Amino acid sequence: MKTFPIHRAPRRAFVRGIGLAALSLAAMPSFAADYPTRPVELVVAASPGGGTDVLARAFADAARKYFPQPIIVVNRPGASSAIGFADVANAKPDGYKLGVMSVNLVILPALGLMKVNAEDFIPVAQLNIDPSAITVRADSPWKTIEEFLADAKKRPGGMQVGNGGVGDVWHVAAVALEDRTGVQLNHVPFQGGAPAVASLLGGHVDAITVSPGEVAQHVLAGKLRVLAVMSEQRLPGAYTNTPTLKERNIDLSIGAWRGLALPKNTPPEIVQTLRTAAKAAAADPTYREILAKANLGEAYLDADGFKGVIEHDRTSLKKVLDKLAIQK
Repeated sequence: MKTFPIHRAPRRAFVRGIGLAALSLAAMPSFAADYPTRPVELVVAASPGGGTDVLARAFADAARKYFPQPIIVVNRPGASSAIGFADVANAKPDGYKLGVMSVNLVILPALGLMKVNAEDFIPVAQLNIDPSAITVRADSPWKTIEEFLADAKKRPGGMQVGNGGVGDVWHVAAVALEDRTGVQLNHVPFQGGAPAVASLLGGHVDAITVSPGEVAQHVLAGKLRVLAVMSEQRLPGAYTNTPTLKERNIDLSIGAWRGLALPKNTPPEIVQTLRTAAKAAAADPTYREILAKANLGEAYLDADGFKGVIEHDRTSLKKVLDKLAIQK
């Protein structure tokens, strides 16, 4: 019988191969252990100047005390947040691109307006929640929400109401108002809350349904008037005298949460580093003072709590989203 020689690698080469493999394995966790070695990009899926942008910049400033590298805010507005969300979801999961997520993360996939969804992200923390508000110019003829709705009923589709974009939470809030009151509005989309506010100030729309924080400076300056807020209770500060819709027998409470998330598959060590920094920054007195001055609702939740809010809204918003999908 023919035999074949067995070729054995030299012992030195064999040992060297084992050593190289060991070094390779040892290097794998060091990537996360060394994190961060450069600045982290914080993607805001909205235009500068709106509530999401203000929140992000306040957080980035506060985080400098608790995170070894700068966090740089980058605005990626468009498509009611879909562009910015996709930018984060498709990023390399190395911890150097973090996103500010909003309730649009629940809304847009349900309407078929965005391919990415909550499963494409790892939650870091919820930072904020704000109700929607019905805001008009101070020189408008409507002094109360009742007057506004009565006029809207007289001319179906004639009342132009601005929002943050098609499928944006402020658009959903206006559709929900229609559903609860029987009015028919003409929805006007913008690329975020700030452009909607600018349009109202310019007299190009009759009203907007963005957050109270996004109009606060103009309310205090006497240029805009908030007719009602869509919250469970009255808000503090500049809005103590502003009624809720529920006070006016309109059973509607809807708003926007904002929080931080990373692309899925980000290493656990990196995720935990950012969660620790987020918790510390959210408790920072300067950060909290900025939110209070901007009339942005402070509502920190850890990753598990944030995930629970996302799942809750998937169910609670279903009825109005189904209606909006039909209209679309």
